[in-house]
Amino acid sequence: MSRAASFIPVLFVLLWATGFIGARYAMPWSEPFSFLAVRFVLAVVVLLLIMLVMHSKKLPPRKAAHAAFAGALIHGVYLGGVFWSIRHGLPAGLSALIIGLQPLITAVMAGWALGERILPRHWAGLAAGFLGIVIVLAPKIGQAIGGVTPATFLACLAGAVAISAGTVWQKKFVSNADLVTATLWQYLGAAVVMAIGSFAFETRQFTLTGELVFAMAWLVLVLSIGAIFLLMMMIREGEMSKVSSLFYLVPAVTALIAWVLFGETLTPVQLVGMAITTIGVAMATRR
Repeated sequence: MSRAASFIPVLFVLLWATGFIGARYAMPWSEPFSFLAVRFVLAVVVLLLIMLVMHSKKLPPRKAAHAAFAGALIHGVYLGGVFWSIRHGLPAGLSALIIGLQPLITAVMAGWALGERILPRHWAGLAAGFLGIVIVLAPKIGQAIGGVTPATFLACLAGAVAISAGTVWQKKFVSNADLVTATLWQYLGAAVVMAIGSFAFETRQFTLTGELVFAMAWLVLVLSIGAIFLLMMMIREGEMSKVSSLFYLVPAVTALIAWVLFGETLTPVQLVGMAITTIGVAMATRR
């Protein structure tokens, strides 16, 4: 990788971690499926403008369908499951822990579907990363474990499986496509899934506030465009087990951002957990 490209994983983790902060600002003012549907439609509009400026190539119908299906999983089912489960009582800490299974799930799927060879040190790194996440999130899990129900747990777990399957699908069928066009089709697929969920289960009411507008703008421009472009670039260039292990860093970075913005505490034990997670990611991603 070039020197500039070597900073892509760092930038991706920083941007991705802010997504949970944006959700915290937005969820009191909107229902999850409706909010995500609007977010994805706005992302499609932005991408259409980018396509016109960059003269991006169109995708063949078959590849466009693959991109839409991957997007329905990566953005629609994943975010829909997580947002819905948190809104219906699943503690955010436990939600992040369940999503922390994603790198392990992706590693197994990538070995089966893509034929990627995963060495013992990769498994050790993935396991260390998951252990670090448990340590970081343990204090928050204990605060509200009573809010767990089979429905919320399964919804969040479905999100972890969905983003794993979606990234593997993207790697297998869409990795060599035009990045802008493929991402647009992803959000079209995700928007359809969330629109169906919104009309089937929600009232589609929004309370227009400064927090909601800020969260929507940030999540559309920084997450749905910036962070996702970085993720698609890494998927195209790297092995799935190594790319997915970067998600282990997200809870720790999110905890640091929440400490700065909301004054949430960080204990010495949590700092140790962050260090273990970082070491695990280094083991799983080093060449």
